[in-house]
Amino acid sequence: MDLLFNISHVCKRKLGNRLRTGTAFALKSQAFAISSEDNEFVTVGCDTYGYLHSFHNRTKSSTGCLTRCVSKESVESIQRHGIQIYSSHFNNCSSSFVVKKGTYHFSVDHLRYFPLLNTHIVIDWKIGSDKCEISKKSPRHACRYKNSHCENAGNGYLCKCNAGYEGNPYHPDGCVDINECKTGQHSCISPKKCRNTIGNYTCFCHKWQSGNGRKEGGCNIHTMVIVGAAAGFVILFVGTAMPYLIYQKRKLVKLKEKFFQQNGGLILLQKLSTSEKSSRFMQIFTEEELKKATRDFDESSIVGKGGFGTVFKGFLEDNRTVAIKKSKIVDDNQKEQFINEVIVLSQINHRNVVRLLGCCLETKVPLLVYEFVNNGTLFDLIHTERTVNGATWKTRVRIAAEAAGALSYLHSEASIPIIHRDVKTANILLDNTYTAKVSDFGASILIPLDQTALSTFVQGTFGYLDPEYVQTGQLTEKSDVYSFGAVLIELLTGEKPYSFGKPGEKKNLANHFLSSLKEDRLVDVLQVGILNEENEKEIKKVAFLAAKCLRLKGEERPSMKEVAIELQKHHLINTDPNQKENEYQLVHEAPSNIYESGDSNSHQGLGSIGDQVLAAMNDGR
Repeated sequence: MDLLFNISHVCKRKLGNRLRTGTAFALKSQAFAISSEDNEFVTVGCDTYGYLHSFHNRTKSSTGCLTRCVSKESVESIQRHGIQIYSSHFNNCSSSFVVKKGTYHFSVDHLRYFPLLNTHIVIDWKIGSDKCEISKKSPRHACRYKNSHCENAGNGYLCKCNAGYEGNPYHPDGCVDINECKTGQHSCISPKKCRNTIGNYTCFCHKWQSGNGRKEGGCNIHTMVIVGAAAGFVILFVGTAMPYLIYQKRKLVKLKEKFFQQNGGLILLQKLSTSEKSSRFMQIFTEEELKKATRDFDESSIVGKGGFGTVFKGFLEDNRTVAIKKSKIVDDNQKEQFINEVIVLSQINHRNVVRLLGCCLETKVPLLVYEFVNNGTLFDLIHTERTVNGATWKTRVRIAAEAAGALSYLHSEASIPIIHRDVKTANILLDNTYTAKVSDFGASILIPLDQTALSTFVQGTFGYLDPEYVQTGQLTEKSDVYSFGAVLIELLTGEKPYSFGKPGEKKNLANHFLSSLKEDRLVDVLQVGILNEENEKEIKKVAFLAAKCLRLKGEERPSMKEVAIELQKHHLINTDPNQKENEYQLVHEAPSNIYESGDSNSHQGLGSIGDQVLAAMNDGR
């Protein structure tokens, strides 16, 4: 219990004399004792000794503390074993007192004038001077009422209500039952799952659970309930979800069948059944196969985008690496033509043409599967090469010869002639040995054997487009020849075929190149470092060949076969240096019915070809 207790203090009146203005207070009842746990003894003053006496079984014991002023400016605060000491040089009074912990807060002003007359203290009390074991034998034992018990307190004892009861244990009916369920003094999972009992309470679980009903895992679901719920869920899922899944699967199958027919799948199957060669080279892939190969056409698998579709890199289950092209929607009116192109391209077996392995027609847009070529394009090689020299030219002329050979094959040796219609350096792929692979037949056209030209809407890439094709809409094999001429001058100059940022004539590389050739300024437009004494004649011959390919009138251009033969000669010269002199002589003495007359080694020959090229351009206007 708490009570007020007086303070003892002493004040100085004059030097050497003391006047006791307070008294030493004592707690003399044996039933009460100052709590050593809840109180502290405090002395406030300068050079003051405060002490506290206690008596137990007539034995006296004392404790205290001494304050000391170190200097006139000092104020010390010392706390030791629950005893507080405060001192200062300017105080006239000293005080000692017992106080409840946490209720007294020292201030320097207390050294001049101490404002408190008494303090709160905590006292312990007990009954008698005997402990429970002895007291229980006495008829005057206080803890004799029901629902109470005795607890030792110092040399005496106290009465307390039993667990689950509260009230006055010293009264006959003082300890009454606590309803823990209402007061919240329970550990059940819910107040609704708490049942009060005399002196205690019990917890219980839900009907479908077992356990003691206490918090923190006291209730667990019955195993049979779990099994039953799981079985019910499975039955419910099967009963409701399965019909929906079956419906969706049938819907997907019908959609794939629709796309297959829409993309010409039935026509393809019919043609494959009548062509042993086609069925041997052509594979029809399922959508699932190609989704798996490209991780569901993930963007990280994209290796290229063009005007005719997007190309993904994929890995088939047989470990083949392929390029999968997602084409644009096929026009219903061109389904048969598209299927014809697919079959023809699948039959092409040329080392310098990217091989078509198969297709998938189950999707909204057709998917074409090609062999994968992984070393970039000729465009990349030209425009990213840091060092350009004679060796660079040898590589470029070999690649040009291979690409020309592939186009010549498409024009004249394929079962049905094929016009590529989008010849450019970006569509000439390179493998690890820098072998050329002509690719991207998205714009290609099949030419019936009894025709030499087709009327079609203009399609291609600016800078490579045949001007005659643009003006007339008539597509011929010579349109590919013009585009290849643009490729040749790109190889020679290292410049792009069209640059919007350049002034006047220089915007169009073909016009600028032909003008420079006519004015005998070929060296000015060649890429720096590519020309040397060894390849000067060869480069001039290739430049003249490019000029012939770029003639405005298609009938005046050489065929791709003639271009391929000429470039192959230069490639052979570079391959076998011992035959260099003979090969050059062979080229120089080639029949004039293929190329224009005039010695290309002379200034006159250079001017002659330049005149013819520009004259052809003027005629086109």
